[in-house]
Amino acid sequence: MEQKFPLPPFTLETAKEKIQKAEDAWNSQDPVTVSKAYAIDSEWRNRNVFVNGREEIVAFLSDKWVNELNYKLVKEYWAHTDNRIAVRFEYEYQTKEGNWFRAYGNENWEFDENGLMQRRYASINDLEIKEEDRKFK
Repeated sequence: MEQKFPLPPFTLETAKEKIQKAEDAWNSQDPVTVSKAYAIDSEWRNRNVFVNGREEIVAFLSDKWVNELNYKLVKEYWAHTDNRIAVRFEYEYQTKEGNWFRAYGNENWEFDENGLMQRRYASINDLEIKEEDRKFK
């Protein structure tokens, strides 16, 4: 049985641990590593894109990090219940043309009993920034 610790039900401490592990995985920019935190049949809404299952997650993230260079993400605890966690986040990236952006958003996560994320709903807004205004260097 595949499990991803910590497992629900979450405490404040284990919810924050889960968030930190997610932040670390996403900052690795390794789509396969990131995908392993998700259930095989995980459902995502990422902006206006709907992604289903690990194979689509890997494809989505591979494309993302080809286009979002110098990616750096910070996640912050917002709230949790037994098997759900809400986070706010910011990340910065550079386009192939050299323009910098900061993305702001919120995510709602739902986990199965094995600690794998079965649902991820992300609302994200991008703001173009000047390189000197970057927070995450």
